[in-house]
Amino acid sequence: MRNAQQAFINSAVRRRRELAAGGTSDLFDLIQNASASQIVAALAGLPEQRRREIGAEVTTWFKQRQRTTWWTAGSGTALAVAVVGCLPTAAQAATILARNTVNPDGERAAALMSTVAEERGITWLGDLAHRLATKINQQTGLEHWRFAAALLRVTGTTAPANDRFVELWLDSVQLPDRRRAGRPATLIERLRDDPFLDAMLPRLFEIDGLGLRMTFDEVTTTWDERRRHVLPTALAQLATEGTIDRTILIDGAIGRLLRGDRASALRAFTILLTELEPTTTEVATRATDYLRLLADAPAPAATMAQKALRDLPDLEIDTVLDTSRDVLLRPDKALVKAQLTWLDRLARHHRDRAAQVAEVIAVAAEHPAVELRDRANTLATRHGHDPTAGGIGPAKARPRGDDLPPPAPPAPAPAPITDVDELAEEVAALLGTPSQGTPLDRILDALVRLSATDGARVHAALAPVVERCHWSWGNEHRHDPLSLSEVVVDVLTTAPTTDQQARRRSRWETLLTALRRTDRQTPQPELVTTDPRVPPPHRLLRARLAEIGAHLAEPGHPGLLATPTHANGTLDPLALIERLAALGDRPAWHWDLTQALLRLPADTDETVAGKAAALGTPAGERLATWLRAGGLPQPVTRAVTRTRRPRRNGYDWEYDQLPPKRILVELRPPDGYDDPYGLLTVDPAPIGVEHSAWANLLPSTLPGHRAVVAAYALPIVAATADMDQRGGTTMLPLLAETTGPGGPALDLALSYGLAARHGTDRIAALDALLALAAAGQFDATATGGHLGRLVAGQLVKLSRALEPLRDAAQAGAPLTVWRLIAAALPSALAAPQPPRGLPDLLSLAAETASTTGTRIDVPGLADVAGRGGSGRLVTEARRLHRALDTV
Repeated sequence: MRNAQQAFINSAVRRRRELAAGGTSDLFDLIQNASASQIVAALAGLPEQRRREIGAEVTTWFKQRQRTTWWTAGSGTALAVAVVGCLPTAAQAATILARNTVNPDGERAAALMSTVAEERGITWLGDLAHRLATKINQQTGLEHWRFAAALLRVTGTTAPANDRFVELWLDSVQLPDRRRAGRPATLIERLRDDPFLDAMLPRLFEIDGLGLRMTFDEVTTTWDERRRHVLPTALAQLATEGTIDRTILIDGAIGRLLRGDRASALRAFTILLTELEPTTTEVATRATDYLRLLADAPAPAATMAQKALRDLPDLEIDTVLDTSRDVLLRPDKALVKAQLTWLDRLARHHRDRAAQVAEVIAVAAEHPAVELRDRANTLATRHGHDPTAGGIGPAKARPRGDDLPPPAPPAPAPAPITDVDELAEEVAALLGTPSQGTPLDRILDALVRLSATDGARVHAALAPVVERCHWSWGNEHRHDPLSLSEVVVDVLTTAPTTDQQARRRSRWETLLTALRRTDRQTPQPELVTTDPRVPPPHRLLRARLAEIGAHLAEPGHPGLLATPTHANGTLDPLALIERLAALGDRPAWHWDLTQALLRLPADTDETVAGKAAALGTPAGERLATWLRAGGLPQPVTRAVTRTRRPRRNGYDWEYDQLPPKRILVELRPPDGYDDPYGLLTVDPAPIGVEHSAWANLLPSTLPGHRAVVAAYALPIVAATADMDQRGGTTMLPLLAETTGPGGPALDLALSYGLAARHGTDRIAALDALLALAAAGQFDATATGGHLGRLVAGQLVKLSRALEPLRDAAQAGAPLTVWRLIAAALPSALAAPQPPRGLPDLLSLAAETASTTGTRIDVPGLADVAGRGGSGRLVTEARRLHRALDTV
């Protein structure tokens, strides 16, 4: 040990001499080798002037590496020590240490920096801590925040309370630094000792969306159990101990709930109020706020407020009645049912006001839920009010079918881009779209045309736009083989200069070679299935991009042949003939023409084919041949069931996240068609390998083949329901705007989409359903049959599909909804375990059947309706059975 200490001292002395003599290479080596302690020793006693000279060299050295180096815990700590030991001011030190790529080991770095600052005699370490904390932004990671926070603690500097600092503080509360030795402290122990708690606490209730971060669980030291919503529970316990002001928590939570936020973000504050268990006195002093929560807050908060108000002994009955008029029209059935029970109790306890209470109860006679309307009518009648008087109560609806507006014809495509500045704006919009759903063809067409006349100006305009987004967007995302990000960026930044263009051409030609093959049997280039995860339509997109890159800046090129003439991706054949004529003797690009052919309508007549042949060019002859052959045929479809992969040996967390089964669709070309591009050959993907990048471009790639695109998209859509993923249904409304039969692929996609986990995905499926129904292209019976089988097999949750189905009926499609439900019910009723939401589905079926006056027999309904008992499932089955007997 003594020998090691002596060697360390000798090394420090040697380095100190070298630094004093003008050498700094050893210091840079120490930074890169994460030798922070040796830097502290080497700098000790160094003259101030020499320190400043070294500081200038460190700054230059850092700038040379700032774009390529990530300073992790070890090297970041060494860098921080060198900066504090040599730079002259806090501002200059912050220029280096505030960068998000510098992530020292917070506690160790702060201690060593304090040692260096004390030995040097500087007093601006607190100023540096403040500067680092205030520069924290949305790109700042947790490790960098820990560093700034540790420096704030060491220097005793007040922490800022800006939004991002609070968010990262909350993340640090959830994810403690486990690099320290010893048993990790529990959350409540960490909060008791947290120096930032008092400053951060009021901000928890002020920052929108922060509640999403507050509902985390805490894993015990044995990893065999989790403590649920541990933060609200800990805050309530600290309030009970007197560590936190209870009033701040109650008023803050109520204020946040009243201001509103996403329902999931408000959950933490509802839990906090529940854990605090406000006394009747505390509730009474805030009765007005509780009444507002009951009327307007999300269901969990409203239910909490309802329970608290019902326990108040002296609450004014008039205020309850006024609030109840709003509550009784809410869609939350449990809340409305409880409110009716409360009003029933008030009417019995206040006989002199029973008529007024009954009049309020009758408001629920207009509720969408049949069982609540019935209960409201019963209670209103019991307390002396006729629910049919004054028009109150549901009027008997006349039978009717769907009442949807007729579909509009396909919208024309936007006008071509004619100016470089407009192109730059469209590129910025494309790069700023996370889903990459912005139509790409219009941008590519303008890129080809404008580069052909002034390539230098195009490159000068696009380069800075791409540079601003390149850090997060322009790299190839290896986890998703469908990503086109890198290829798109490379095409957009291809410069017209000779040397760069030559290098680019070589790269594009290599990519094109990888995407095609030629042989004597297939003289045309053919898409090669090099990666089974990438469908051929997507490979066609990549081939087109490579082809554009290879030919970009050809002088006088008139633009792309494949640019759609309609917003849904279709191309007018006469417009294509005009574009081929504009090419003259210039050969058409193969993949550009291939995409153009795939966008043509299937019902083109011989006259158009004759005009194509009259061009007298190979491209014109290829177009004529395509039209006379009828274009790309429709595939043969077959629904198949895929099961999840076998469980791997050992701990297999991923296996448990996969659904046991998924119903997908297999496509094959019709007999006699060799499918040269593989577009009509689809083998269902294994569960768990679905990818969605750029998938929204697929409908416009094959706008006349709904079944093909739906089959490719089905795994993405299914994952929104059986794996709770987000955003996979955004393609469905686009698919509804295209043409061609959808078959089982489209029916299954809509079934999965209606049962998606997230509301935005269900809305997209609803929009597609209504658009298809309005056009008479929605197969309600097939979709309902698939939905029923998925529900019965516990592959999707029926309760999620109820809202979009109810919305569809209210939007003017009650007959479509009734047909869908009638097809879904036999499987759902026969399921061994009744699916959650089945009584509500029966209730909606009764409403739509009565509204439309259409009788559809439902196998198995009579058996359920004939059971004994008064459970809700049997009650609603009887209601539907009676409704069918009357239509």
